[in-house]
Amino acid sequence: MNQTLPSPLLLTGAAGFIGSAFARSCNQKGIPLISVDSLSHFQDRPEHQNIDFGTLIDRDELFEKLPHLAFSAIVHLGACASTLEMNEAFLHRVNVEYSQKLWTFAAEKKLPMIYASSAATYGNGDQGYKDDETRLADLKPLNPYGRSKWLFDVWALEEEKKGQHPPTWGGFKFFNVYGFGERHKKNMASVVLHSFDQILSTSGMKLFKSHKQGIADGHQSRDFIYVGDVVNVLHFALSHPIRRGIFNLGSGKARPFLDLVRTVFQTLGKPEKIEFIDTPISIRDKYQYFTEASMDRLRSEGYTLPFTSLEEGVAVYVNQLQDQETSS
Repeated sequence: MNQTLPSPLLLTGAAGFIGSAFARSCNQKGIPLISVDSLSHFQDRPEHQNIDFGTLIDRDELFEKLPHLAFSAIVHLGACASTLEMNEAFLHRVNVEYSQKLWTFAAEKKLPMIYASSAATYGNGDQGYKDDETRLADLKPLNPYGRSKWLFDVWALEEEKKGQHPPTWGGFKFFNVYGFGERHKKNMASVVLHSFDQILSTSGMKLFKSHKQGIADGHQSRDFIYVGDVVNVLHFALSHPIRRGIFNLGSGKARPFLDLVRTVFQTLGKPEKIEFIDTPISIRDKYQYFTEASMDRLRSEGYTLPFTSLEEGVAVYVNQLQDQETSS
């Protein structure tokens, strides 16, 4: 697929955090869009200023209009991404069945498709974080959201075995994505945003204590990936193109929450004031102490760009948040 597309991309979840970042990048690249989401989301999120989403379609009307649209590929980022959502029937409808319909359409019309999976499919990580498709069926997600993403991954591989798949396709297991444009996610937003807000309002930040022997308070670690890197990989997958497969999408380097929070303090020019509090009993048995994406498979596909360091990405994001505060 050429970088300059003859017809638009169909982008679902366009008004979301990663979707809007991808839309902004398409504007910069001159790629037209057909953007799918709840129409109200395009109006009520201030981070969307100066983004041209192209043609807007309500997510509930997409399949009615789909046969009449002209586009060159599907970028499917739309989903309920709340790890706290417990309604499995709802998650199956919006995360599994919706994705299956898009996949089937892409297969029938021979359209490339890339979609968002999740690192939540790995569960507690006891089997590691290697994107080995032969071990996918053995993963045990910890929550209904993770299970919904896992169910679609498994279904996609089964469809591929039947010969029913888009001509090129890629699923990407997003790890801990952070960056500008996520405020609407509220409690599901990254620790960077929570740190920024908490430090400005209280001059301090609260982090969970470690309840695991051998791991110090604040040294619980995650693979944090800057949203700009995610967007770069998605464009690579389309333009390279990646022929097929389910891939990790993280930085490949786990970093402690303490490093992240300290960078927020430093960027704000404020003295560190960190308090450690007990991890709530309700989530303690499912709390992950370490996540780190194995990125070998994506690198083997020819992706060579370096990933943004935590310090650089957090500093850029915090400065954007400060600019937004001063301009509002």
